[in-house]
Amino acid sequence: MRTTRSRRRRRAALTLLTVLGLVAVISTASAYYLGRRLVAPIERIDGVFAGLEDRPSRPTTGPAAKAVNILLLGTDRRSDEPTTGDLARAAAWVPGAQRSDAMLLLHIDGDREGATVVSLPRDSWVDVPGHGHSKINAAFSYGGPSLAVATVEHLTGVRIDHLAVIDWDGIRRLTDELGGVTVTVPETVHDSARDVTWTAGEHHLTGQAALDYVGQRFGLPGGDLDRASRQQNLLRALMVDTLGRLQDSGPWGVYELLGVVTRHLSIDSGWSTKDMATLAWSLRDLDESAVSFLTVPVAGLGWEGPQSVVHLDLAAGRRLWEAVRADRVAPWLRAHPRERLGETVR
Repeated sequence: MRTTRSRRRRRAALTLLTVLGLVAVISTASAYYLGRRLVAPIERIDGVFAGLEDRPSRPTTGPAAKAVNILLLGTDRRSDEPTTGDLARAAAWVPGAQRSDAMLLLHIDGDREGATVVSLPRDSWVDVPGHGHSKINAAFSYGGPSLAVATVEHLTGVRIDHLAVIDWDGIRRLTDELGGVTVTVPETVHDSARDVTWTAGEHHLTGQAALDYVGQRFGLPGGDLDRASRQQNLLRALMVDTLGRLQDSGPWGVYELLGVVTRHLSIDSGWSTKDMATLAWSLRDLDESAVSFLTVPVAGLGWEGPQSVVHLDLAAGRRLWEAVRADRVAPWLRAHPRERLGETVR
């Protein structure tokens, strides 16, 4: 099986983790090369962290001081034109026009020997600063990227270093350009919202099919929780397939792939090309099997007035976020093995 074979590959030359996870494992010759070749037209978002108050402090000593936390957002903006990436012709955020349909926190360990992607289900019932309790995806609608960052920091106590945003059109085009990915559906399910039936077995997903796959909620027993798992599964499949294709690639192959990925993202304006290249180079010995996917601990599904919501397990979540802040996610995962995304995803 391709996934099993890929996981046997160890110590890839360079790993670069990027959006919505669209976590891509990439190899290259040097950070200098990337710094010179990875140039604008990367779309930048100004003022993401400007004016944010009561932010969590950044650790200054120990391994956590070198850890990196990146918030990855997928938005559901209904626009006839792209809203993210170098093809963006419409604003990435218009008040009230869209919510964050996917929200993931990428934590890169300070020693660069591990990384974790934590999904925050879009229906999670949380405190949105200045707006009271609401679904977590409403933060982007109310206040754009800045409020999304503030909400996650308020919930987790984890300081966000960078932000990457992609719209659904960007995911569709990116998946097509990468040649699609293969996922396994364990049993036949029907998505009544899209009138799509997913038969049991392997499916090779190109752009639109990938959107249908990660967007399904109806017909899945876990609803929004299963949708979050599918989002992670797509990211994992992209990562494994990319590593397989790039095992023998030289710098030009890496540059071409990196160009494909960055064409569809928008990132905070404070994340310089040099910093991206330096981060990439620091990950050159990271093993693909050391990247873990999980969902924030959940207490259950319920209702808040007319809204169906996801109630988070705040006590268990506190322990997870403490581990993230202390850069000790690996020990936490060893103590909670069931929280990791399994091989079988509905």
